[in-house]
Amino acid sequence: MAQLITYRNISKTYGSHDLFTGIDLTINDDDKIGLIGVNGTGKSTLLRIMAGVEEPDSGEKFARKGLKTVYLAQEDVVDPEKSIIDNLFSCLTKDELADSARVGRVFKIAGQAGFEDPDKKAGILSGGGIKRLAVSMALAQEPDLLFLDEPTNHLDIDGILWLEDLLKNARFSFVLVTHDRRFLDNTVTSVAEIGKYYPDGYFQANGGYSLFSDQRTAFLDSQLKRESALAGKMRREADWLSRMPKARTTKAAYRVDEAHRLRAELSKIRTLNRQNKSVDISFTSTDRKTRKLMEVKEISRSIAGRTIFEDITFNLMAGMRLGIAGGNGSGKTTFMQILAGEAMPDTGSVRTAEGLSVVYFDQRRESVDESLTLRKALSPDSDSVIYRSKPVHIVTWATRFLFRPDQLDQPVSRLSGGEKARILIARFMQRPADVLLLDEPGNDLDIQSIEILEESLQDFPGAVVLVSHDRQLMDNVTEIIIALDGNGGATAYADYGQWEEDRKKAEIKPVKEKTEQAKKPQREKTSSKKISYKDKLELEKIPSMIETAENLVRDLESRLQLPEVSSDQAKLADICSELKHAHDDVDRLYARWSELEDIEGA
Repeated sequence: MAQLITYRNISKTYGSHDLFTGIDLTINDDDKIGLIGVNGTGKSTLLRIMAGVEEPDSGEKFARKGLKTVYLAQEDVVDPEKSIIDNLFSCLTKDELADSARVGRVFKIAGQAGFEDPDKKAGILSGGGIKRLAVSMALAQEPDLLFLDEPTNHLDIDGILWLEDLLKNARFSFVLVTHDRRFLDNTVTSVAEIGKYYPDGYFQANGGYSLFSDQRTAFLDSQLKRESALAGKMRREADWLSRMPKARTTKAAYRVDEAHRLRAELSKIRTLNRQNKSVDISFTSTDRKTRKLMEVKEISRSIAGRTIFEDITFNLMAGMRLGIAGGNGSGKTTFMQILAGEAMPDTGSVRTAEGLSVVYFDQRRESVDESLTLRKALSPDSDSVIYRSKPVHIVTWATRFLFRPDQLDQPVSRLSGGEKARILIARFMQRPADVLLLDEPGNDLDIQSIEILEESLQDFPGAVVLVSHDRQLMDNVTEIIIALDGNGGATAYADYGQWEEDRKKAEIKPVKEKTEQAKKPQREKTSSKKISYKDKLELEKIPSMIETAENLVRDLESRLQLPEVSSDQAKLADICSELKHAHDDVDRLYARWSELEDIEGA
């Protein structure tokens, strides 16, 4: 395997804080590497150094002659006044623009990215559209090695699947920073984590994130066991040193030297293990005894004359974990605002238990005042915070969120995006809740923090309603998903993967369109053979079969609303699965009806 680029002894320091030191990395042809790490460890900085966008304090790199690298930053750099196609052409040199084959490839890239009108101004694109354009601009440059920093930011599920497919089949090598574990599993060939708890400053393992996680756990466990073994051996050596006679033989002098070496090794491995900390996220419940927390009845909402969802009904019970899925613009945030009481439905109602405490973690959450110090951002009025009715000192509170004591007097502006997100989580945790409404809570959080967040949500005794593009987070936390299609439809699924499968079929229709079709499907002539007697009998029976199948759909949808079902996650999941099969039967019967009528009319 040919080497593309090698980095030796790369180090970077900010002020008195060492981000990383002595990093050695090699990228080979066909490597697809995921770069992860706790927020503040310098992932993005290392990526910029690797891409040549930023200089290290020390170290060097050796690149293959003629190697073409491209860097895709977190913040997308496009000209809003230029058209989509002009932005793409702006990446090419004059010589490249004169190459008709290359120009044709640019138009092909625009089409593959889903831009139906490449002459449209980039400024009117959504955040996801801008990200697709930025990725396309990187591809137009035909890199040998592509560096991507959080490439899934702003993308909805369709955009993420598009990018996944693109990277999975890429002929170039790449290194990407992301916190999306499912995305890593589906795109990379190895994962590297930066961390001061590793002897080399990072740990790398082949495979996606799931394999990496197992190997990392085994490595860190072995490192802890090594510390324990060294500590036991050091105790024996210390006891021997304390009893050793003053007159030293050569053998005794060697053992003394070994004892000193052992002490140094123990000190080093102990320091590594002490660096491995995790953020302490734990939400506070009000300990309410009421089971039924919220009753949502036939709510609908339209925006700018377009119905985004309608007739949604369910009961939110204590312990329920509900996911809300949908593409960008499907109404997820509006739906959450209605549940939070910040917006009203056009029709229908949301009734809550008396004195219900709802805590809403908004995707558009307030930003932290960057002129404040970390101390003031965490506790504006004193040197302690009140958590679960008890005071907690600011140093202890900051440590729970992986902040060092020496950071407390630093301005927030010097913190990473993930560290700022942890400040908001810290504020959020101080508010007792019966219902947690979480709109993209994983934005800017590192993988370790997301995994701790998952555990906390699973342990929370109240109800959780979660919106996230993080498929792993949704699957690990939620027990039922309501998917919004943005055109009025809302469908219940047992898990995220079930919804994803339906989207891939590209035949998704709102529930009403499936179960209350007023007209027969449009038919296309597909056969010229004469209808058989058996087929004719089937054709006569099929309308009643469709009616039976649609009645089953209606019955299952009604059962979903029953309190004894909505409060029992196992029953809920079973009925959702039955409902999916029932919808599939309706679709199959309509397709067969159309096929038989085509034969009869041939």
